Amino acid sequence: MTERSAGRVKRVPTGAVGSIKARPGAGRIGTPRPRAAAYHYIPATKDTVLWGYFSRSAKPVIEVDSGDYVTIETLTHHANDDAERMVHGDRGAESVFHWDKDGKAVNRRGVGEMNAAAGAGGGLGVHICTGPVCIKDAAPGDILEVRIIDVRPRPSANPVYRGKTFGSNAAANWGFQYGDTITEPRKREVITIYELDSSGENNWARAVYSYRWTPQTDPFGVVHPTIDYPGVPVDHRTIIRNNDVLRNIRVPVRAHFGTIGVAPSEAELVSSIPPSYTGGNIDNWRIGKGATVYYPVAVAGAMFSVGDPHASQGDSELCGTAIESSLTGTFQLILHKKNALAGTPLSDLHYPLLETRDEWLVHGFSYANYLAELGGAAQSEIFAKSSLDRAMRDAYHKMRHFLMKAKRLSEDEAISLMSVAVDFGVTQVVDGNWGVHAVVKKNIFVG
Repeated sequence: MTERSAGRVKRVPTGAVGSIKARPGAGRIGTPRPRAAAYHYIPATKDTVLWGYFSRSAKPVIEVDSGDYVTIETLTHHANDDAERMVHGDRGAESVFHWDKDGKAVNRRGVGEMNAAAGAGGGLGVHICTGPVCIKDAAPGDILEVRIIDVRPRPSANPVYRGKTFGSNAAANWGFQYGDTITEPRKREVITIYELDSSGENNWARAVYSYRWTPQTDPFGVVHPTIDYPGVPVDHRTIIRNNDVLRNIRVPVRAHFGTIGVAPSEAELVSSIPPSYTGGNIDNWRIGKGATVYYPVAVAGAMFSVGDPHASQGDSELCGTAIESSLTGTFQLILHKKNALAGTPLSDLHYPLLETRDEWLVHGFSYANYLAELGGAAQSEIFAKSSLDRAMRDAYHKMRHFLMKAKRLSEDEAISLMSVAVDFGVTQVVDGNWGVHAVVKKNIFVG
């Protein structure tokens, strides 16, 4: 079904899935089980990724115990916008993006038909997700705590660009701006390539050049007049570069993972694009180093995956993407069993809950669980049904639930507090299931 294999070894050679012993970390809400945690490493290769979907039954790349640490390489699905900078010489990226007239290394890209005109999977789901990681003993009703210990940029493997990392921003046909522009052509897609320092010493990105998307012919001979299928290699002989773009502007780096979560139970293959109750493509720039996310487990093993790495993004992700840039993250995965949740802030948690050092955040969507609410055609219908009104209503419901359950406020107290001390913001308007986040500061709870 998933066209991939998996493996596990007891040491960590470069380019292989591996496991060694490590020490457990300190707790926030929860505390890891009193055992020596293991450390695992998962490289991004054609055998360790699902392209464009979550799956409740995909073969796990690895199985871990609660409290274990996992370092996971993630690749941006936009790397072929400039393969010279983001693919060439990188064995992992070359493994995933390989595509010639004889075949693709990762054939299925999305949840669509395998004979779709645009390519296998139809691009109904676009993000390269590394995983899944199976958490031992995880079962529906449990909560998976994911601590993001570290996030590092993936350096360009091309020696010409040593010490640099690159990313792509696509002002695309699914962006909020598409067709609502004041210069011609009104409907255009523009790629902007950004550069940042791989070492992290300079914490900003700068634009290198941009170009307008032109019809691209993939190695199978299919013409893509728009950005309609992930990983199409861009022939730079067909585009015109604008090297004078965003001069004297530094974009703060806010490295994070746009798509991160566990597998839903409602369907066998679930597109990576719309977010839902198990997380996924939330696209909140706050899901970076130092943050913790709590997910309701929907299937056995939880089946945790991560991808869609971003160097930076603003709230709304207005034009369609962030600075899509490959990253490597280190995570600690902690399982909270259902029978131990009563009386804790995680009791009855049925949505992704984000914790940063200073804040609690909940994420409202146009449909809290679009797969259940919209029925059999949900994965296509969601794109025509989203609204910020619905997302705001869902964010209100979830923040009310958090304040009443975790902070033990009455409903009237929660409503008053939301109006005077909770900030609501637009997370994204480009992922099918639009998002509004609600932020409450920890320091207001002085007791």
